[in-house]
Amino acid sequence: MSPSPLRVRPLSIAWRFAILGALVSLPITIVVNWLPDSEATIGGGIMTLGAFVAGVLAAIRSRDSSAAGFRTGFLAAVVGVLTSILTGGSPAAWPTSKVVFFVLASGLVLCVAPFFGLVCGRAGGWMANTVGSRWRSDANAL
Repeated sequence: MSPSPLRVRPLSIAWRFAILGALVSLPITIVVNWLPDSEATIGGGIMTLGAFVAGVLAAIRSRDSSAAGFRTGFLAAVVGVLTSILTGGSPAAWPTSKVVFFVLASGLVLCVAPFFGLVCGRAGGWMANTVGSRWRSDANAL
């Protein structure tokens, strides 16, 4: 028998943390958006809160929090670009200058957002390691 041409490989652990962090950040972003004078966006919430949560989860499981945060930032950029396309009206009706600006701005967002996610993921990993080490030292003191 020949092997199946379709091979299903599970996602890496960093991608799993990134997706989980993005999903966890959605309700938090909605609650933050209810605050007065808040302009929280889905992409921004995923990029900051989701990457932070992904970094915490990765640090708890002794994985690279930076990688989880970077991937969460990339997911945030993709969600942000897709959201702006869906809420911006029909792209076919856009003038050429708006299309050019959108393409350049989307490229910039897709390049920069993962690095913001990396920083937030690192901050989440640092926080998890700091708090976790305090819990372990308090438990050892008893």
